[in-house]
Amino acid sequence: QVQLVESGGGLVQAGGSLRLSCAASGLTFSTHTMAWFRQAPGKEREFVAAITYDGGSTYYGDSVKGRFTISRDNAKNTLYLQMNSLKPEDTAVYSCAHHRGGTLYYPRAYDYWGQGTQVTVSS
Repeated sequence: QVQLVESGGGLVQAGGSLRLSCAASGLTFSTHTMAWFRQAPGKEREFVAAITYDGGSTYYGDSVKGRFTISRDNAKNTLYLQMNSLKPEDTAVYSCAHHRGGTLYYPRAYDYWGQGTQVTVSS
């Protein structure tokens, strides 16, 4: 049974930082690209960042480039998202996802999802 469990969300002031974690089990974590998406109320799910199986390549959505950093620890089966210089528009539920194939930026390219963790940035 595949499980992706996010943690680390919370309430933070604008300009602050948070680090999200995604603990994976029931799948071969070290052989697949993983990603973070987010969804704000009334909006579509948005690509945030992705990282290849070995951490050798990373990809970011335009709105988070230069502020967020995705990383992984394959020995711990854990994915991370370091979020700095947070803005109120970063407020959303953040979910990690397992890439099954296809274009990285589209949710349909992912087959397993976590339940999400809420990030709220106050102005």
